[in-house]
Amino acid sequence: MTGTDVQARVQKTIDRLVETGQETGIQAVAYLDGRRIVDAWAGTADPGSGRPVDGDSLFHSFSTGKGVTATVVHVLAEQGLIDYDAPIAYYWPEFAARGKQNATVRHALTHSAGVPRMPADITAEDLCDWDAMCAAVADQEPLWEPGTATGYHAYTFGWILGETIRRATGRTISQVLREDVAGPLGVSDSLHFGTPEDAVPRLATLVEGNWETMLSALPASWPLFRAVPNRDVWPTATLGNRPDYLRADIPACGTMTARAAARMYAALIGEVDGVRLISPERLVQISAVATEQSDQMFGHPVAKGLGYFLGTPEMGGHRTAFGMNGSGGSIAFADPEHGLAFALTHNRLTGGPSDVAAQTVADEIRAAVGIPRP
Repeated sequence: MTGTDVQARVQKTIDRLVETGQETGIQAVAYLDGRRIVDAWAGTADPGSGRPVDGDSLFHSFSTGKGVTATVVHVLAEQGLIDYDAPIAYYWPEFAARGKQNATVRHALTHSAGVPRMPADITAEDLCDWDAMCAAVADQEPLWEPGTATGYHAYTFGWILGETIRRATGRTISQVLREDVAGPLGVSDSLHFGTPEDAVPRLATLVEGNWETMLSALPASWPLFRAVPNRDVWPTATLGNRPDYLRADIPACGTMTARAAARMYAALIGEVDGVRLISPERLVQISAVATEQSDQMFGHPVAKGLGYFLGTPEMGGHRTAFGMNGSGGSIAFADPEHGLAFALTHNRLTGGPSDVAAQTVADEIRAAVGIPRP
């Protein structure tokens, strides 16, 4: 199958998703062995104005950004600036408070640090205050002894690692992303935590599919609500369209094009136009299973590597495939065994049976290039 054939198949698929109303605006990009084989988009970026999606449209993709944060950590580890097994408090002394002195960077990457909770009275405005959020996280008493359990750190993941990076390098995580990851790859204008002012006109407007409705229907006893108790900061279209939220560095989340996210993952597993972000040896480390315990926030086992989820259905179920999905259906991942990197961004937030785009498009690409099911 030629690259032209794969591109045509994916374009037809996403066009159909838009035509049937399953999607509003969407981008899908794939690399195979360091070469881009798919760069497709369809639909509307802003339903209010009718502005169409193009390859440069920026989509806020919520926790897909955690994979970007993890990548920044690994690049700094490659440079010798961060040690996975160093206590977080070695870089950020205040984090040692309330029994967290032994929590390591590795624990943070594997959601094992024990501090997934947000303050019960947290507001959207609070999320945008870096210093206040870091102070609140540092003052948390862990729910479990760090390293003895794992539970999804929905928001705190970003501040724990982001402040560790700031203390270790003297630079904000956005600066490190721009200078050490996105810049060398030529995507510094398309891979963001806080969205720069000059990029705002390219932002897609998020729209509610069934995502917020689905969250609202979950019982109050759902474990993840312990971590994010205030629905005003749930990852919904309402939050994701707020100008202050979009401009703030909140590195549990991210704003990106599918082009930029796929290129980053391609450069994690191989060389892309002369750039490789990490060594083959480190790639083995980050994509190996670090834990597959039952996740305390999800209530079921989740295979995790160093900062990424592993082997999800969207990733084809391949054991060493690693990446992160975002609330409402976005995803970016790499499958090192087969040389595939993939990203899907969109603005219609869906969940459950309505969340079909990532699986459908990724399956189409795997079938087209001959990647077998495990």
